[in-house]
Amino acid sequence: MQTVKIPVSIDPIRAASSGLRYEGFVPGEQLKRLSELCAGDCSNVVVSLECGVDLQGIVYLRGKAVTELTLLCQRCMTQYTTEVTVDFCFSPCKTEAEIDELPDAYDPIECNEIGEVRLHQLIEDELIVAMPIIPMHEDTDCKLGSKDIVVGEIEPAHEERPNPFAVLEKLKSK
Repeated sequence: MQTVKIPVSIDPIRAASSGLRYEGFVPGEQLKRLSELCAGDCSNVVVSLECGVDLQGIVYLRGKAVTELTLLCQRCMTQYTTEVTVDFCFSPCKTEAEIDELPDAYDPIECNEIGEVRLHQLIEDELIVAMPIIPMHEDTDCKLGSKDIVVGEIEPAHEERPNPFAVLEKLKSK
């Protein structure tokens, strides 16, 4: 199977009934929201996608997306590259009742007004969620290692504070 661009949107029901499979990529420059979160350019996202119907008659879109992101290490403030991989399994739902009945193995997705799912947006959303919350090198790769950065001085805590209940003690002795 040759590597091609993943379509921007597909009709999941039609694709599932045909048993379509996609092996391809989503151009990194088309993922604007993901690029805004990166310190550099976002590389192309390699995607494998399988559309089908399971034994219960549930339409699904199952796949995997892999990309390399350039992020800013929050410990040493230098750029580094990390691989982000996501596995996903979605099923199109039209009503709340369908969402409630959906097995836990599937995440619900909405179709647009013509019954299609925007694949690029779906893949971008999954990658954003999979990004590290605080991007950092591994301790062995970071210039600062496991040292913490301290900005400013921390004043020592004053140990001899007056007891707020001392006034009550005076009243009790009277």
